[in-house]
Amino acid sequence: MKKLFYLSIVVLLVSCAKEIPQPAPTSYQTLTIQKSDITLPLRYSANLKGTSDVTITPQVSGQLMEVRITEGQQVKKGDVLFVIDSRNAELELESAEANLLSAQAQEYSAKLEFESNKNLYEKGIVSKYTLECAESSYLQAHAYVAQSKAAVDRARVNLSFCTITSPVTGLIGSVPVFAGDQVNTSTYLTMVSGNAKMYAEFSVSESVLEERATESDNSSLADFPDVTFLFKSGTAYSHKGRVTSITGTVDRVTGALTCKATFPNPDGVLYSGIQGTVVIPIPIKDVMVVPQNAVVRLQDKSLVYKVGADSCAYSAIVTTVGFSSDRDLVITSGVDVGDVIVTEGANNVMEGQRVLF
Repeated sequence: MKKLFYLSIVVLLVSCAKEIPQPAPTSYQTLTIQKSDITLPLRYSANLKGTSDVTITPQVSGQLMEVRITEGQQVKKGDVLFVIDSRNAELELESAEANLLSAQAQEYSAKLEFESNKNLYEKGIVSKYTLECAESSYLQAHAYVAQSKAAVDRARVNLSFCTITSPVTGLIGSVPVFAGDQVNTSTYLTMVSGNAKMYAEFSVSESVLEERATESDNSSLADFPDVTFLFKSGTAYSHKGRVTSITGTVDRVTGALTCKATFPNPDGVLYSGIQGTVVIPIPIKDVMVVPQNAVVRLQDKSLVYKVGADSCAYSAIVTTVGFSSDRDLVITSGVDVGDVIVTEGANNVMEGQRVLF
């Protein structure tokens, strides 16, 4: 009976031992470092502006009689936007034209007097002093005519200022005024955004441009690739743009340069003030490319785990370029072609841990 009892216990223990889970060895994906070509997308926050955004303000004071546009309206160059009360300007023009007629009459009279005295002087009837006085009066009358003509031109210009037209083709911005408002030369009427072309303004760090110049023999604007504009939703704008300007000086505070990329806007879907992202694809040749998950970030250092001849992983500090793609990084130092590194699961590797591969 005792033998049967002990036998049962042994069988039970053996069966329990079989059910205890055994730890499985951990395996990691690895990669052998090779050199290849890659295109890295540089992403920069940007604001869109019209290439010819024009703020509209009056050039004369008066009562606003008509507002002929609405917010968001498409207008052409020369279209009438606002009309200011022109009655005073018309009266000033009439007065200037009357003064011009009077000045011309005085000039004609002075001219006749001068010519008459000139003939008399040649005959010895009047003195030279009399002739010179007549000539002086004629010259003064002539100058007054010129002055009166300028006054007429100025009055006509002021009258034309009462009708405000669009200087560019584009979209109307906000219109904070109404017919009947009193306006002056400091009153904001609206903004016309010339939207045939739009530019995205963004800042690029000096170091990135240095890296661009190092990696490429051609670093002029003409050699930059086409760029893409991404809306906040992540949707890409259907037309490509070009980098058209880079400021020649570095901001002392930010260490960056201001760049502009110009985009065509044939469908009018881009508006001034839209925020998004400019993506510049930069091709780099013959570099060591690794997946981003192979690089472990520790404070200010970046490292990878190289697999040694003993199949164990050992950390190595690496240097990467200042920009990367969505999945890959370019390593410039810390590893060599032919090295084997851990990729998937690198964050879980312990120093000296055996890696099965």
